[in-house]
Parts: sequence; structure tokens; C-alpha cells
Amino acid sequence: MKIVVLDGNCVNPGDITWEPVEKLGDIKVYPRTAPDKVVERIGDADIILTNKVLITEEILVACPHLKYIGVLATGYNIIDLDAAKNRNIPVTNIPGYSSQAVSQFVFALLMEACCHVYEHSQSVHNGDWIRSEDFCYWKFPQIELWNKTLGIFGYGSIGASVATVAKVLGMKVICFTRTPAKIPANSGIQAVSLEELWKESDVISLHAPLTRETENLINKDSIAKMKEGVIIINTARGPLVNEIDMAEALKDGKVGCFCADVISKEPMAQDNPLLHAPNCILTPHIAWATREARMRLMSIAADNIRAFLNGKPLNVVN
Repeated sequence: MKIVVLDGNCVNPGDITWEPVEKLGDIKVYPRTAPDKVVERIGDADIILTNKVLITEEILVACPHLKYIGVLATGYNIIDLDAAKNRNIPVTNIPGYSSQAVSQFVFALLMEACCHVYEHSQSVHNGDWIRSEDFCYWKFPQIELWNKTLGIFGYGSIGASVATVAKVLGMKVICFTRTPAKIPANSGIQAVSLEELWKESDVISLHAPLTRETENLINKDSIAKMKEGVIIINTARGPLVNEIDMAEALKDGKVGCFCADVISKEPMAQDNPLLHAPNCILTPHIAWATREARMRLMSIAADNIRAFLNGKPLNVVN
């Protein structure tokens, strides 16, 4: 089997190995692939792996040898699923590999919003503590999470992991989910309506895929229903948030802090309204990218291919 990886650099910039996939066929890894090079690089490959390279119907028509598409991520909105299905090409994803990493990152963002550790460290290194007349000082208000309400939108593996950590911190946890039956009994996590989630949450964390229903989920109308000074965290997909509305809400103080590891267009555009918005913490889509998580991803990707070759494909999304 001929295997082509179209954008391997993000998953493996050199600190892990492709060996699990190399055992399954003749592999060619491209660090990244421009849109006008996709068809050429796929060529006569039987299997392709992609993280963010778009695979359209036009590409599938131009690559008749293709038998399998593996997405090196959980989200799969980059693939024309119907076009692939019509050609009997299974599309698989990598579920669950980053739950621990992303939930950890959610709280890294939240702690920064509440404690401003980096800014205070910078202040100390700049000599402010040396010059202080008191034994302590703070540049930003310190926010205690104990007894605050965390509202989780989406209760998949990541949302569930975030809820577990929040309970340890003494937070009340409410959740909007299409499948409330999945919330364990006696967990202390309350399933609520979307209106209740907006109204009751001190902190809102988004954990849902990008769909027609979730696009622009956070906008001026939903923000208007939230608490004054609410903290909103997005480690899911950038387009869940209307960035123009969010920038305005940050400027007028309705949203106390917005923490995002994802934005609508990645890499970030110079004119993105969040770039210079106040009380906005932005990171470059790295919540998933611990070495441990990427090693799990690689292992699951190989398992998916192996299952396909054995005629029993796993994690098929189309």
C-alpha cells in the first residue's frame, strides 16, 4: 500500500516517530502541502493521512486510486464526506487521543485568566516587587474558582474530563448536551438548557464540533444573556465564536476574559478583531499537542489503517 501524509509537520515535527504507520506500507511524508499541490502529491496513493489539508470532491475525482482517508485529528470537517462515501472511500478520525491534554490546557487558560501568573512574574522580574512598599501587591484582581459555576457546552470525552477537574476545584458544573443520559448519575453535574447555561455560568467552556448548528454559537445575542464579566474558553473550533461580537463584548466589559486556542482562520490573519482586544488570551492551537497525545494519535492512526486493511475499518465518520 502506498501511503501519503500531506501535512505531517504539526503532528510530528521530529520529536516522535512515524514507525507505527511505516510498518503498514510505503510511506511518503510531506511537512505541509499547498492547495495547488494536493492532487500531485496524492498521485497514485492508496491511503492518505491529513490534518488540515482540505480534501474536496474535485480532488477525489482527480485521484481515482485513493481507497482510504485518515484524518489525523478528531474533527473531520476538512473532508467532503459525501463525495468520499459515494466513491466507497472510508474516512476515519482519531477520537479521544487528546482529552487529557485539552482539559489540562482549558485550566491553564482559566488559571491565567483568574491569576495572571505570567504578568505577575514579569512584574517581579521588572523590579516591581523590589520597589514595592508592601510585602505583596497585585496588578490584576485575583479570582477564586471555588463555588463558581462552570458551564460546559458539549459532554464528549473532553467535556467530561474538564468537568472532573472542575469538581476537584470545588466548582459547580452544569452542562448542555444532546445526550444528557451520558452524564453519570451522582456525578454532581447538572444537565441544563442552553438558556440556563448562558444565564448561570461564571465560566463557559466550549467542547463541541463545528456544525451548522454550532457555528457562531457565541454571538452578541447569546453573550447578552450571560453574566456580566463571564469568562469564556474555546478550545474546540474557532468558528463557534463570532469574533467581531466577542471583541465588542470584551471592549465593553460584558465578557471579562476570552481565552481561545482556536480562531476562525488559522494561521491568524493580521486583521483578526481579537488580536488587539482587551482581556483576550490567545494561543496557537496547541491544546492537543503534548508529545504524549501526539504519540497516542500516531498509534490510533496506525490502528485505523490496520483495521481498514483487515476489512474491518474503525472510527469511520462517513
